Amino acid sequence: MHSDGNTLPDDVDEALVVGAHRLDGSADAFVLAHLDDPLARRRILALRAAHRRGLLSPEQWGRALDDVDARVRRESLAMIADTASDDPTLRDAVIARLGDADPLVVDAAAFALGELLEVGAVEKLIEVATSHDDARCRESAIAALGAIGDDRARDAIVGALDDKPPVRRRAIVALANFEGPDIDAALARASEDRDWQVRAAADQLGRDEPDS
Repeated sequence: MHSDGNTLPDDVDEALVVGAHRLDGSADAFVLAHLDDPLARRRILALRAAHRRGLLSPEQWGRALDDVDARVRRESLAMIADTASDDPTLRDAVIARLGDADPLVVDAAAFALGELLEVGAVEKLIEVATSHDDARCRESAIAALGAIGDDRARDAIVGALDDKPPVRRRAIVALANFEGPDIDAALARASEDRDWQVRAAADQLGRDEPDS
């Protein structure tokens, strides 16, 4: 098919990119058809286009989250983080990705759940924060727990102050949403951390506290 002002370009990848920006619905069927393209690259482009155009149903999101290619699952989670969906089935599907075999998918799922402020994910996020082998996943889970601010997470966040430096720094930020003597003691301990960035974060949080 040749390209002109009324048709899609020959190249499928380019067509999917162009389809995302169509002002009418002429490309919608084309975009949706490529959600099941054999090439993961094209499935990602189709997801981006369909998301931009508001075409994706919870079922289509679910298929993308279960895609055999981790890149598609990660991309889906990144886009879901930017939505305001309150569909419980979709949110459950995102929570399920906290058990994904790919650490970057777990990282993306934790980020999405933090952006969605998904209280129903707290227990699973605590599990990731306290036991996942990959520090990136633990860090993302701590960040999500801090954003959600559920009191069940306070012990996991305080415990993260004994983790690797990036996780400890993230824990300081997360503690900003919690109050109590245990939090004060944790921040006091962190202010003497061997990592200067952890110390700086703890000191900054302390300066933001009101004078007694």
